Amino acid sequence: MLELCGIEASYGESQVLFGMDLTVGAGEVATLLGRNGMGKTTTVRTIMGIMRPHGGRIMFDGAGIQGQPSYKVAQAGIGLVPEGRQIFPNLSVRENLVATARKRQGGGENWTFDKVIDLFPALAVRLESAGNQLSGGEQQMLAVGRALMTNPQLLILDEATEGLAPLIRTEIWNCLTELKTARQSILVIDKNVDALAKIADRHHIVEKGRVVWTGTSDELGADSELQARYLGV
Repeated sequence: MLELCGIEASYGESQVLFGMDLTVGAGEVATLLGRNGMGKTTTVRTIMGIMRPHGGRIMFDGAGIQGQPSYKVAQAGIGLVPEGRQIFPNLSVRENLVATARKRQGGGENWTFDKVIDLFPALAVRLESAGNQLSGGEQQMLAVGRALMTNPQLLILDEATEGLAPLIRTEIWNCLTELKTARQSILVIDKNVDALAKIADRHHIVEKGRVVWTGTSDELGADSELQARYLGV
């Protein structure tokens, strides 16, 4: 479904991605793992058209999307839960959700307002609250729900549980497990390797702007030296 081949990207004269390769299959949960500053968020920004790559190719559902503006990437079927949530602070929970609603392209069952509230019942009692009145956990639930309301073929979560309380983290992981069961394609960035290993089909470890290892959860869990080298603090 999503394939990055040899992507290079820079901030001014400072190059961050050096031939990034990445694959997410239909119905697959894939991860980007690595220490801070290795290019994970830059990869997401490049996929979403926020940054323009100066080398390589990005294919989504058989079409090239590299260099496309963000709204075109979203229209193609990629939904983003950005780092820091970035919900609309002056809109209510209800308005945040309905503002992004669109039907799934090519048919199939749609995410609706009611389905999102069923997925995150904690939001049901905050529907008229402004986004900036929510807790961090509620904002993250809203950010996921807002992305689902675009009915994406691929959902990307950048730092899925960063800064959240343990109980809220568990709720987010349970949500992703439900989405996986529903065959939603997902690319997720997070530092909680143990939680990711329970739901992900494929892992990509990023070091200095390129993928240095790809494998399954079983392969990752069996290689403690690999984890210490690339994921340890």
